[in-house]
Amino acid sequence: MNKEINLQSADNIRALAVAMVEKANSGHPGGPMGGADFMHILYSEFFNFDPSDMTWPFRDRFFMDAGHLSTLMYAQYYLLGNYSKDDVSNFRQWGSNTPGHPEVDVARGIENTSGPLGQGHTMGIGAAIASKFLQARFGDWMNHKVYGFISDGGVQEEISQGAGRIAGHLGLNNFIMFYDSNDVQLSTMTDEVTTEDTEMKYKAWGWKVITIDGHDHDAIRKALTEANAETEKPTLIIGKTIMGKGCVTADGSMFEGHCELHGQPIGHTGADYEKTLLNLGVNPSEPFEILPEVKAFYSDILEKKKADAKVKKSEIDAWRKEHSELADKLDLFLSGELPALDFGSVVHKDGLATRAASSNVLAYLAENVENMIVSSADLSNSDKTDGFLKKSKALKKGDFSGAFLQAGVAELTMASIANGIALHGGVIPVVATFFVFSDYMKPAIRLSCIQELPVKFVWTHDAFRVGEDGPTHQPIEQEAQIRLLEKLKNHSGDSSFVALRPADSQETSVAWKMAMENKKTPTGLILSRQGIKDVPAKSGSRYAEALGAEKGGYLVKETPNPDVVFVANGSEVSTLIEAAELLEEKQDLKISIASIPSEGVFRLQSKAYQTSVIPEGVPVFGLTAGLPVNLEALVGENGKVFGLDHFGYSAPAKVLDDKFGFTGEKVYHEVLDFLNK
Repeated sequence: MNKEINLQSADNIRALAVAMVEKANSGHPGGPMGGADFMHILYSEFFNFDPSDMTWPFRDRFFMDAGHLSTLMYAQYYLLGNYSKDDVSNFRQWGSNTPGHPEVDVARGIENTSGPLGQGHTMGIGAAIASKFLQARFGDWMNHKVYGFISDGGVQEEISQGAGRIAGHLGLNNFIMFYDSNDVQLSTMTDEVTTEDTEMKYKAWGWKVITIDGHDHDAIRKALTEANAETEKPTLIIGKTIMGKGCVTADGSMFEGHCELHGQPIGHTGADYEKTLLNLGVNPSEPFEILPEVKAFYSDILEKKKADAKVKKSEIDAWRKEHSELADKLDLFLSGELPALDFGSVVHKDGLATRAASSNVLAYLAENVENMIVSSADLSNSDKTDGFLKKSKALKKGDFSGAFLQAGVAELTMASIANGIALHGGVIPVVATFFVFSDYMKPAIRLSCIQELPVKFVWTHDAFRVGEDGPTHQPIEQEAQIRLLEKLKNHSGDSSFVALRPADSQETSVAWKMAMENKKTPTGLILSRQGIKDVPAKSGSRYAEALGAEKGGYLVKETPNPDVVFVANGSEVSTLIEAAELLEEKQDLKISIASIPSEGVFRLQSKAYQTSVIPEGVPVFGLTAGLPVNLEALVGENGKVFGLDHFGYSAPAKVLDDKFGFTGEKVYHEVLDFLNK
């Protein structure tokens, strides 16, 4: 092995990282300089992929956690031919392919969007779970690895506990993570914030841990060889590295390991930009050039990667010929397409809670969709994902033939793992918890939206009717928060999220239909704890009428020339039906009622359709168990929304309905008051 060319390659990566940050006058140069040795050895000698087919489903995957080290990735992938000189020289600029933190771009090698620390490696663990799930169904030939890269911040971020626990518990030996341990954080030295023994912590979770000099190429090779041979555990490679490796001052003195090298151009620190480039063997007048020797070396590496991938692909082709039905099934999984499904065939008893109706649908999906992983934060018998679990079994170390992930009490970790499952491809992730605990999931929900991942979120116990558990468990403001994401566009120009709060069992079936068919963005189902009276069918099939929910909103009760139009979603629809009966009987009013499970989807319909549901010039009354803002845009300036502007209280649900004014009788009086004014 020619050590000189490997050291030269690592120094070229360091120089490119320094130059990118210096030109942008923004970024984090010191960490990439420390991590360059590991990155180079990993990609040149261990990482399996096809440079001519970057989206090959059976490639190894690299999940960056420390997104501020984006220049490390861009420099490495520039050597691999995935980025151009213009790309790296326009780091952090408008319209460039090299944003400040990596954004998912599989064709260039970026598997995940990262930046919020802790989530990147957790998504990698999700990808490793998806890989194990598929391997259990299609064979051990599917043996690609998932690599993670983490920094001190990612280790400290609380999500790392859930991620480390779950990866160790499941024995994810296909997950290998490098911890760039350089003793420096953004604003302090690491010893100022922690004295924990990271090695012992990960060992306690069931990981194999190898500690090395992160600049010693032979040590890196040995560690990666051991990690790839591990059969029982995920591996953490703790690489002791130097922040700003290779930095020098104007007089040529070494200037390494300093805190200020973390988060600003090195020219703003005690280091000298030009002298550092010279120290790394790069001409300061051509900082974005790949050194000729490195270019030739990487040209050979790329040819070898293509040849190795060709051998693997021939192995897969042989498997395909021998197992044609399995191969067709695998292709269906990877396509993201669904088998033929009949959601109208799911049978519901009368008056179910929508969480119970969801359980019925999940039981149907467990028997008809073979590539789903459903997960619950230790609540499966309460969020009713046990409807799926009863038709499947839990994933276990050494046995991934099941399809249910018992995540334990770790909502954020679970949601981030779901993002990783979606990023891997071939598997549909569903995660569930109480709606109030969606607060714990928001950072991962946000990354679902940014990355445009079709994760399905199931949130039950949707309102104050949780009752006796009191205000800590009663969602009030959560729906308003989630619905803001329906108003937020992703980079494809679509609404970044679909939030669905169905009014009854059949609407729940339709909501699941919408969620499963939504392959572009995440979907949230917001479901009741308590039983709900079914919306009366106007004629014929209630399911057929509930398909109106596919337009985001529709009339469940339609009256020509109504005196007032009612608007709600979820269980408040049935309350409005009760109030309407009283108003028709006692006041001879004509009333239409709209169920709007998703304002976001409703707003995508034509103006003509929207006004056919909520006509202009007619008084509109909205009812919501959350903040009035949930419906204010729907009722308009002259409408009224009756909702809550306070936290809940501990009491039985029916008592709270009465105290808060959510009975047919009390809504009747609210409507009269509104119309009289």
